[in-house]
Amino acid sequence: MELEAMKSLIKKYETGHRGFVIQAEIAERYYRNETDILFSKKDTVKNEKVIIDADQDVYDSPLRNADNRIPRNFHGLIVNQKAAYMFTAPPLFDVGSKKSNDTIVDTLGDEYRKSCMELCINAANTGIGWIHYWENEGVFEWAVVDSKQVIPVFDKSLKQKLLGVLRVYNSIDEETGDNYTVYEYWTKSECQTFRRHTSGTVDSGLMHYDMFADPQSGEPLSSYRHGFEEVPFIPFYNNNIHTDDLKNIKPLIDVYDKVFSGFINDLEDVQELIFVLSGYGGTGLNGFLQDLKKYKAIRLDDDDTGHPGVSTLNIEIPIEARNSVLEATRKAIFEQGQGFDPQPENFGNQSGEALKFMYSLLEMKAGLTETEFQLGFARLIRAVCKYHHIECKKIIQTWTRTCIKNDTETAQICRDSVGIISRKTILKNHPFVEDADDEMNQLEDEERRAQEKADEYVKAFQTRETEDSNKEDSDNIDNE
Repeated sequence: MELEAMKSLIKKYETGHRGFVIQAEIAERYYRNETDILFSKKDTVKNEKVIIDADQDVYDSPLRNADNRIPRNFHGLIVNQKAAYMFTAPPLFDVGSKKSNDTIVDTLGDEYRKSCMELCINAANTGIGWIHYWENEGVFEWAVVDSKQVIPVFDKSLKQKLLGVLRVYNSIDEETGDNYTVYEYWTKSECQTFRRHTSGTVDSGLMHYDMFADPQSGEPLSSYRHGFEEVPFIPFYNNNIHTDDLKNIKPLIDVYDKVFSGFINDLEDVQELIFVLSGYGGTGLNGFLQDLKKYKAIRLDDDDTGHPGVSTLNIEIPIEARNSVLEATRKAIFEQGQGFDPQPENFGNQSGEALKFMYSLLEMKAGLTETEFQLGFARLIRAVCKYHHIECKKIIQTWTRTCIKNDTETAQICRDSVGIISRKTILKNHPFVEDADDEMNQLEDEERRAQEKADEYVKAFQTRETEDSNKEDSDNIDNE
């Protein structure tokens, strides 16, 4: 792509991408428990002045002294619930051949589970996760890419085919130490790289960037032909409407933080005794406090009413009302966020069906995510199979949920299913079995060894009978 064409492409898509980045950064901030309550302005009365005496002494008196900002990480909890629920046991893939399946497992690597978790969290925070795959010295590699770095270019068809991906990120030049913005534009055939100094603009500062090297001569190049015959980026949408998990619950989280933090502030503020003075004969508030501390008494003069005195002001905190608001808001957060509220009173000796009902909202949300993720994983597995020259007509994906279960009830169901369904299906659903194929191999090995022992016992018994029979025949011959 020519430099001018690249400039036009960047200006066309980068502007609209900024709004996506802003929303993604907000969701990621809430995921780290850095909610808006931490950054709100302090609720004080500015320039409030109290005239103490004729000498015009000024005493600054804010209405609020306590300023606690206490965030509650509801968004992080709900996102982690979904990630752990869906990917503690990541999906398994079957293309019809054990050898091919083993090749796929080896290619996905040891970080497969961790990458699935990261992919789910990225999708929950930004509405979409991205996987990028490439070839490195004859090895197929893949990784999860920060969603904020990816600007997709789709066609106008109903299926929105991916035409290209513009990956944008910051980098530091190792020689000069200057900061640059790097642009990688990936198509179905090649990748071209550009960069500009962060202090410059796209029009004046964009230039080709020799990021690659020729495999034969080692000459630096700004383009790279990947040979995958498709754009090596795969989208994983969070749900069917491509939204993040914060949108529905952010206002509720903000309300909870404000009410809870305000409640704590009230508790701190009312611990200080407020004196109401009438006809105080001293010269200032400092003198009042010193006399009270030193003499346990103060001097009063007659005021206009003729009834000087000192009283205290008691502030009542509406605890029940605030508790009701907090409880209702918490319930709404888990309902709108479709999460599982881990309240201790919700647990106990629950049956399997009761536990499933408690996970119903989380299961609904996970089902929407799984539907979108299945498409992405199918593309990834087909890319792996194509790279290794594996025939891949049909991909069977096995997804496993990780949640609280009644293992006794599940084991009973498995036992009652013997002779009704296949042995492999029973093993797949047994609470103690992690890999049904390995378990079947182990059972077959145990059965083989048990059979060998039985055969040895029978053989030994038959040998004894033969020896006794031969001895008896020999004795009969001797007697004759």
